Amino acid sequence: MTAAPDTLPPLAGLETARLDWRRDDGGEEAPHSMAFDDVYFSRHDGRAETEHVFLAANRLPERLQDWREARPFVIGETGFGTGLNLLCAWACFDAQAPARARLHLVSTEKYPLGRDDLARALATWPDLAERAAALLAQWPEPVAGVHRLWLDDRVTLDVHLGDTVERLRLLDGRVDAWFLDGFAPAKNPEMWQPALFAAMAERSRPGATFATFTCAGVVKRGLKAAGFSWRKVPGFGRKREMLAGEIVAPPADTRRRATPWCTPPAPRPARRVAVIGAGIAGASVAAALAPRGVEVSLIDRERPGAGASGNAQGALYVKLAAETNLQSRAYLAGLLHSRRWLEALDPAHTLWSPCGVLQLATTDREARRQVRFLDHHSLPARVVHGVSAAQASDLAGVAIAHGGLYYPLAGWVRPEDLCRRLAATAGVSTHRGEVQALIPTTDGWRLTLAGEHGEHPLEADQVVIATATGANRFPQTAALPLQPVRGQISRLALPQGAPAPARVVCAGGYVMPPLDGWLTFGATFSPHEADGAVRETDHAANLDELARTLPGYPEALVAAGVTLTPECLAGRAAVRAASPDKTPYAGPVPDAEAWQADYAVLSKDATRVPDIPGRHHSGLWISAAHGSRGLASAPLCAELLASRICDEPLPLEAPLADHLHPGRRIIRKLIRGD
Repeated sequence: MTAAPDTLPPLAGLETARLDWRRDDGGEEAPHSMAFDDVYFSRHDGRAETEHVFLAANRLPERLQDWREARPFVIGETGFGTGLNLLCAWACFDAQAPARARLHLVSTEKYPLGRDDLARALATWPDLAERAAALLAQWPEPVAGVHRLWLDDRVTLDVHLGDTVERLRLLDGRVDAWFLDGFAPAKNPEMWQPALFAAMAERSRPGATFATFTCAGVVKRGLKAAGFSWRKVPGFGRKREMLAGEIVAPPADTRRRATPWCTPPAPRPARRVAVIGAGIAGASVAAALAPRGVEVSLIDRERPGAGASGNAQGALYVKLAAETNLQSRAYLAGLLHSRRWLEALDPAHTLWSPCGVLQLATTDREARRQVRFLDHHSLPARVVHGVSAAQASDLAGVAIAHGGLYYPLAGWVRPEDLCRRLAATAGVSTHRGEVQALIPTTDGWRLTLAGEHGEHPLEADQVVIATATGANRFPQTAALPLQPVRGQISRLALPQGAPAPARVVCAGGYVMPPLDGWLTFGATFSPHEADGAVRETDHAANLDELARTLPGYPEALVAAGVTLTPECLAGRAAVRAASPDKTPYAGPVPDAEAWQADYAVLSKDATRVPDIPGRHHSGLWISAAHGSRGLASAPLCAELLASRICDEPLPLEAPLADHLHPGRRIIRKLIRGD
């Protein structure tokens, strides 16, 4: 059974494909699905079949050759399988498309192949080896959800893992050409149902085409009922006929009936975008936009990474709720995204370390919470699993008194260095100064920038605000509540040979593996404080927390000749921003006055949802309130904004994008009256 259109399936790992390998007509190995008793591609010539059925019948060579849109050409596929179809589409794009064109691939898969099986299947085509290697390097863990892969500078792949109908209902994006694939209708009737064709129609651009190998009656009837016209065309190999067609006028997206305020703004030009704030939130937005051909002006009153993102070392971690909620889903998606993003950005690991994170259960209450979490989430061990105190000690390389959860894909990052690297992305120009005024114009926005040489204007088509606690100081963002949270880390110079953890260890605070001879631990948590001065009392609090997290470790340091007093510690204090619900703001900035008028009836009856699309400040966006987990949330939120600005499919399911929408607090206030 598939989920209802407005719900998400359980957050869980997926069963990987079970294969046996059979020889094709030419003696080559070919994968065969044991679950569906069907082949992944023709034994006659799988690649020739793909080129005939999906590329030629969708007229891809001609359409890509003529593509001049600023947005990418989008291909949607029902059934990723071995990835052969999309690698062939990528090769066709490289051969035919203009230099400035971009390609966006969206593919669903319920039973993903394991990485080794995928490599074995694609080894059949040596000329696709380089493309296959790019795919394999980023192939995601089998976790339900959206996984974005950057195949090269012009080609993006979103793998939507889960039931195909469910995934297409949750897709936020529009498709130009469909590869209607999957195992044959007789073998996989659950996929080939009316809901599939209806979901395809709602996610289609006007004039979107489709092609499929089958001529089954259920497919013809389903396509026609959804609004597609179809025709029979010559098939491939032993299949005499297949179907191709198009949809001229796709139906309206019915998903927004319950949340019309989250209706995205109409696309508008994005040749020049100003990003205010060069911490991890703003710098990652700039680095996401520039490869899409956008001229980015990155503005900061000091320098990239100067504020809360300015620590030398920061933890890449999440803490997920025992019972699945939207916030946990967003943060886990962010963690997995950041891991792939960092690997693609810095494969040499000069800016980060995938050392893993131990989240200890130092109290009975936390131990019970973690047991509930594991009971409710059947995630792959490579993502998270429980460990005993002995296992935690082996992993950390220091004595640990408690068991907990281990996240093998997490680790630590050099935030300040990362911000500088992102700001140096080709197409990004940095400006030092403070934005004094943000004024809408006929064509976009005028920013008044006050810097060391006085005031000067800067023009932009669109603007992204990413200034942490200062993000709501503009009139357009004043309705978005933000809370300052002061945090102080402590740093200790370690002598050679002193004991140190090999993993990030979290409990009430955290301690990280040493970096450049320094042990970093902390951090204090002081809501509603904005003082950036370092305090000895906070160093003392961090030492106490270190002793609670790793009992016996301070004594081991003293035995190694380390002086452990607040006075001997270095440190840094910074102020982060948090939202009231501890979820980031990532999306278009709502016109608060218009929302309060348009949705006023919600204050009397929350079930009376006006059929009025949300009004926003045109071309104004925000990425803020990332708190202490910004390394796991900001890069994904940057992709979310860049995708929306550039009219692309989103890297998150629609309900999660809605959950991050900045206007959620306005709606909550109307409904609850707070």
